[in-house]
Amino acid sequence: MKYDIIIIGGGIVGLASGMKLLEKNPNLKIALLEKEKEIAMHQTGHNSGVIHSGLYYKPGSLKAVNCVQGYKQLLEFCSSEGVPYEITGKVVVATSREQIPLLNKLLERGLANGLKGSRAITLDELKEYEPYCAGVAALHIPQTGIVDYGKVAMAFKRKFMEAGGEIYLEHKVTEILPQPVGLTVVTSKGTLEAKFMVNCAGLYADKIAEMESTSPPTIRIIPFRGEYYKLKKEREYLVKNLIYPVPDPNFPFLGVHFTRMMKGGVEAGPNAVLAFKKEGYKRSDFDMKEFISSVTWPGLQKVASKYWKTGLGEYKRSFSKKAFTIALQELIPDVQESDLEEGGAGVRAQACDKHGGLLDDFAIQESAHAIHVLNAPSPAATSALSIGETIAELGMKRL
Repeated sequence: MKYDIIIIGGGIVGLASGMKLLEKNPNLKIALLEKEKEIAMHQTGHNSGVIHSGLYYKPGSLKAVNCVQGYKQLLEFCSSEGVPYEITGKVVVATSREQIPLLNKLLERGLANGLKGSRAITLDELKEYEPYCAGVAALHIPQTGIVDYGKVAMAFKRKFMEAGGEIYLEHKVTEILPQPVGLTVVTSKGTLEAKFMVNCAGLYADKIAEMESTSPPTIRIIPFRGEYYKLKKEREYLVKNLIYPVPDPNFPFLGVHFTRMMKGGVEAGPNAVLAFKKEGYKRSDFDMKEFISSVTWPGLQKVASKYWKTGLGEYKRSFSKKAFTIALQELIPDVQESDLEEGGAGVRAQACDKHGGLLDDFAIQESAHAIHVLNAPSPAATSALSIGETIAELGMKRL
């Protein structure tokens, strides 16, 4: 089969990219390949459903620009397509005086990114927003919300297919062959040809890029598992909406927090531990080849040597419910170990360069026959329509 464009990866970014490409040119023939039995089975289907506002990201960065633009587009899409969402607002709380300068910097970033109404609040105001929350200083961010990204992805799928896009499920890419014009993509179920491809493979984006490229890899996708607990039903009253800590500036993770879910219930977490398998949602999941690929990467070795104490703390929370509870008690002292029941887990596709840098921004690279989305962790779901628009603009230049 011959196509203008092949998209690899049926997560929310791949679907948004296909939809945006067909909006720009309805005559394009586009195939989207997904190795699973359904779309949105991994990062899209395992996140906490937060509609991010753009608070955390350096002004002018791809994350900041795409999150703010994607936020607006996401709300418009959900409203027009009948996908339920709710703008809840959230509080970000400093639990020690040492965190106050970082909290103030967050507010500066948020205002620079256009988050009108974001402000520092008094501790009395904090109690009005979240009666059981404790801290020494706090922000209120009105733009944050919640949604079920699985439902968003299904709506993207429907719009993509209505516009003429084709989706091939259970088509795992095994080889990519360059041609004089375009490329051939070999899958577990057949062969397709295209003028160029878009790599939105998430946890496997680095492997797809290596298949297509003749250059040595500059980044590797390192899988970090985030594990959640849920508050028991009778204790959900402890959280009204969303409560976040001040994040550690050394890491692109937001720390353990409380999130009211669109599906119902309240999640608490996640931690962030190295997964021993790309799609390792359980502690027992292990793939020798993928594990070796991660731990032999020079960049991860440098991260581990520098931040091993932080890593041990994350693993302690992974194996100790008591340690996890203590971390949560910094935000809500009334939370007890008995209030928590095991929740789900997600795996974050985090790009790491050779020099020990965990990439903090989105990374989109172009090659002769491809556009590679090599780093698109949170807030990629919020940003998906904006990222898709960026990819569509790059794609149009190729055709």
